[in-house]
Amino acid sequence: MFSPEGPTPRELAVQALSSVERGYDLLAPKFDRTPFRTPDPVLDAVGAALERVGPFGDGLDLCCGTGAGLDVLARVCRESVTGVDFSTGMLDMAREHAPDAGPAVSLVRADARALPFAEAFDLVVSFGALGHFLPRELPGLFRGVHSVLRPGGLFALPVSAPPRPGSGAYWTLLGFDAVMRVRNAVWRPAFVMYYRAFRFPDLVRELEVAGLRVELHAPPEFGRRADGSPRARMIAARRPR
Repeated sequence: MFSPEGPTPRELAVQALSSVERGYDLLAPKFDRTPFRTPDPVLDAVGAALERVGPFGDGLDLCCGTGAGLDVLARVCRESVTGVDFSTGMLDMAREHAPDAGPAVSLVRADARALPFAEAFDLVVSFGALGHFLPRELPGLFRGVHSVLRPGGLFALPVSAPPRPGSGAYWTLLGFDAVMRVRNAVWRPAFVMYYRAFRFPDLVRELEVAGLRVELHAPPEFGRRADGSPRARMIAARRPR
């Protein structure tokens, strides 16, 4: 993260003391050179899984950031691809990275909690965005996803397996979230970004409450941990016809 291509400690500090929107506007030019970007193997695994159940017509990348997920949608959607994010800086970078070939790409600045669409998509994907929402916001977020899906449409959401308790990754994520909670307790505006915000069963329950039928998949492309369990799962939440 502190390589010459990535953000400096000072830039990260300024971002962390800003609002979420302003912070991502500042980070956008260097975002793809940070660990916050969804890794290509995860994107490729989701794309392969969706190819097996597609193709789709129109697709939406919810909280698209710099547009890494737009390539996934371009692989599986025939009609159009739309990215939505509330950071102008991130959308500017997504515009530069938008796929040249395939369906037409549109980028829309909007809040994911108030999507400006109605039954417009056959597929919605989201990568690494849930940590920017508080638990009380999940019901409204998922109702919004339901409202923009056409009947029979699919919401695909990859979720990594949590690190083993006591592992280095476990303590790193726990420490990061603790720092963010202290920061938000003493500083305004809040910067909502947590890695351990939700339990997996809670996500499934809230999706079902929103009226989506949930299936869990462990595509082989995600790989397995040493004990044989999946490194990640893909939640496939479908709006009933």
